[in-house]
Amino acid sequence: MNKPEMPVVGDNQPSSMFFWPTPDRPMVERGEGIYLWDTSGKRYIDASSGPQTTNLGHGNKRVLAAMQAQAEKVSYAFRSHFLNEPAEGLARDIAAAAPNHLDMAFFCSGGSEAVETCVKLARQYAIADGEPARYKVISRIPSYHGTTLGALSLTGDPAGFSMFAPMMVNQPKIPAPFCRYRPASQSEEEAALGFANALETEIINQGPETVLAFIMEPVGGAATGALTAPDAYYLRIRQICDKYGVLLIFDEVMSGAGRCGKFLSAEYWPNAMPDIVALAKGLGAGYMPLGACLAPREMVEAVQNHAGFMHGHTYSASPVACAVGRAVLAEYTEHGLIENAAKMGAVLKARLETLLDDYEFIGEIRGKGLLLAFDVVADRETGKPLPPEFNAYLRLAQEAYDRGLIIYSRRVMGGVRGDHFLVTPALTVTMPEIDEIMDLLVQSLEAFAVQVRAVI
Repeated sequence: MNKPEMPVVGDNQPSSMFFWPTPDRPMVERGEGIYLWDTSGKRYIDASSGPQTTNLGHGNKRVLAAMQAQAEKVSYAFRSHFLNEPAEGLARDIAAAAPNHLDMAFFCSGGSEAVETCVKLARQYAIADGEPARYKVISRIPSYHGTTLGALSLTGDPAGFSMFAPMMVNQPKIPAPFCRYRPASQSEEEAALGFANALETEIINQGPETVLAFIMEPVGGAATGALTAPDAYYLRIRQICDKYGVLLIFDEVMSGAGRCGKFLSAEYWPNAMPDIVALAKGLGAGYMPLGACLAPREMVEAVQNHAGFMHGHTYSASPVACAVGRAVLAEYTEHGLIENAAKMGAVLKARLETLLDDYEFIGEIRGKGLLLAFDVVADRETGKPLPPEFNAYLRLAQEAYDRGLIIYSRRVMGGVRGDHFLVTPALTVTMPEIDEIMDLLVQSLEAFAVQVRAVI
C-alpha cells in the first residue's frame, strides 16, 4: 500500500499541521453521542472512542456547562500560587472511587505525563526510604506507555521507536503474557505463571537492589490489543514485587476511568493491587486534556517530608480541566455508566466471539468491559502473523472507515505479533448501537476476507 501523503485542506491547500503518517481523512464537522459527521455530511460510528478516550461520547451537556462555568470564574491558576477547588474536589472524587489505598492524586495533561509522574514518584520514594540504588523500571514487550522519551524508555516496541534509542536510557523488558499462543502441552495457568516468573528472573539478572518498579497495563492497550492474562498472573506478579521490594505500577491510562466495567481494572484482582496507578484518557473523556498519578498518602508524605515532590507541569491541576473531570465522574456515577460498560461489554464481547466461527484469520477475542479487541493472524493455533507487507492493520481499518465505522488498528514490533483491532465504543453505548457496530464490522470483514484469504 502507498505511503500516505500530506493532507490537502480548505481551498485545495496543503495542511500546515504535521502528524504521524495517517491515511487521507476528511474534515470533522460535529459529534453527538457515539457518532461523528464530516463536512460532507457523512456519518461515522466512533467505535474506538478516539484512542479510547471519549468515554461519554460527544456533546455531553453537563460537561460542557461545567467547562464554561469554570472558565468564566477562573480559567487558569498556577498550582504554586493558588489552590483551586475543582482540583481539590476531583482528587476527593477519585479517592472515593478508587481502591482505598490510592487516596492521593497528582494531575497532569495526559497519559505520557501520568506515567512519568508515577515513575518519578517511585524514584523519589525509594530515595526517601533510604534505597537510592533503585532506579531500574522493568516493563513488558510489547507494551505502550507513551511517546515522551521517558515513557518511550518503558514502551516495548523497539521496531517502532528504534530511531530514538540512542537518546534514551532503555529499561529492561520481559515478555507480555500472550497465553493464548502457548505449546499444546501447557495449560493456560502454567503459561501465565511462566510469564510472571520471568519478572523474578529479570529482577535477579538486574540485581534486586537496583530495581525500582515494574510497570504493566493490567488490560492491554494499543500495543497488545486488550491483552488480559489469567488471574494467576496478577497474583504472582504481586508476590514477586513484594518479595524483592519492587513497586508495582499499573498503567491504567486506557483501562481505567470505568472503561473495563470498574473504576480501575485493578479491581478485578483485589489480591494483586498496584502501589501506584497512571490514569488519563477517560478521566477527561476527550473534553479536556487530563491525566493523574494515584498513590497512597503514606508514600506521598514520605516524599514530601524528605525533600518535597520534584515534578510539575504548567497545566498541572488546571482548574478548567479538573472541573471537566468532576463533571465526567459525576456522569459515570449518576447514570451508571461504569455498570453499563460491564453489561454492554459482555454483550459486545459475546457478539465478537461469534466472528471466530466465520473468519478463520481471527486469532482471539480479548479484553474486559468495553476495552475489547481481536487480532488477525495467519494461523489461529500458533499465532503466526500475516505477512507484514500485507498491512492487515491498515486494510481492515480502511474497509471499516469507508463504511462509516471507526475501529482502532495497530501493528507493534514490526508485525511479529500480528495485527490487532480495538473495538471500544463509549460507556454510553446501547444495544441498538452495538447492532449497528456489528453490522458494519461484518460488512468490513467480508470485504477484508477476500483479500486476506489470498495470502494465507
